[in-house]
Amino acid sequence: MTHTPPDQGAAHTDRASAPELLSEAMNHATGMMRGELDLFRAEMQQSLNKAIAAIAMIATGAVLLLVSLNVFAAAFVAWLTEAGVGPGWSALIVGGVLAIIAVVLVISGKNKLKLVNLAPTRTVRNVQRDAETLKEARNG
Repeated sequence: MTHTPPDQGAAHTDRASAPELLSEAMNHATGMMRGELDLFRAEMQQSLNKAIAAIAMIATGAVLLLVSLNVFAAAFVAWLTEAGVGPGWSALIVGGVLAIIAVVLVISGKNKLKLVNLAPTRTVRNVQRDAETLKEARNG
């Protein structure tokens, strides 16, 4: 009859659970990474939607600016030909209003396109937090 010392049995149990622990840790890390990727995709989609809206505002502003330039040109021609008669001044007022609207749209669209506003900040924060957690788990 052979007798196994208690220490060897305990070591055998530790070796058997180490792969299970490693597998569990890898599954947990994989799950965290999947979650971070999903969050990253959602944030990038949201940023892309904001960028598309800002580009649409810039394009609308550019179109209105072109229209206002046409109106200014027509107003200037009318003013020169009529030497200050009412229709020329009314065209200048319309052109001025359109130019102001166009400038406001272009400036606000440009401000919304700043790279700082488009960065996936929540994903960056979560990845940094996950890295800290993994460091603590490894050291602790």
